[in-house]
Amino acid sequence: MESGLDFHTAKALLDWHVDLGADEAIGDVPINRYEVPKEAPKAAKPEPADAAPVVTQQGPDAVGIARQLAQGAQDLDGLKAAMASFPHCDLKNGARNLVFGDGIAGARVMIIGEAPGREEDQQGKPFVGPAGQLLDAMFAAIDHGRDHAESPIYITNVLPWRPPQNRDPKPDEVAMMLPFLERHIALANPDFLVLMGNHSCQALLGRKGITKMRGQWDEVFGKPALPMLHPAYLLRMPHAKREAWADLLSLKDRLRGR
Repeated sequence: MESGLDFHTAKALLDWHVDLGADEAIGDVPINRYEVPKEAPKAAKPEPADAAPVVTQQGPDAVGIARQLAQGAQDLDGLKAAMASFPHCDLKNGARNLVFGDGIAGARVMIIGEAPGREEDQQGKPFVGPAGQLLDAMFAAIDHGRDHAESPIYITNVLPWRPPQNRDPKPDEVAMMLPFLERHIALANPDFLVLMGNHSCQALLGRKGITKMRGQWDEVFGKPALPMLHPAYLLRMPHAKREAWADLLSLKDRLRGR
């Protein structure tokens, strides 16, 4: 049976659904969930009490594979290629782009966020939506920026692919991508890390509670790390910008060697 829609009409309908936020397919074919099955499924027969236990075969060691690929990368281009070739993170299948990094590699400050959102997934760059615009304004206030000639910053995320509907990262997703992030930090080699929000702190410090952790310097992979409130949180809670400003001044002091 042929569809009555021509190409342009079908594309217009698809674009309309994407604008509404339905930007991923759940299945390849439609399912009539109101259809009554012709025959009820039969219950599985119970196993005899003396039956041998069934051993489920373990899947691939995704974390180990990620670690090997990450360690094999000799520069940031090689690391990006290694991440793109990594087949074990299902987020890759639903994302439009791998969001690797932005700014100037080698900058003294490396910012680590959570995961790409819709705008980031579309453009292939981290922090380009409303939260990213606020982040740029925050660092411009201390004379830093992505393309600042004298005081650049470098930005990446814990996860390089957008989780569906911007849901929180899952522990297994973070675990398998963490070796890539560790290698990313080593290759970019910043002097200071800024951990934006709960999820980056959970991934790199092993704990949450950003409203209590913010402003307290810690250490990640041998580098000084400053937890900060995520710009998305600041958009929802503008009164917290005072704390964010205090943290930026703390970072500025560290950069000046104080």
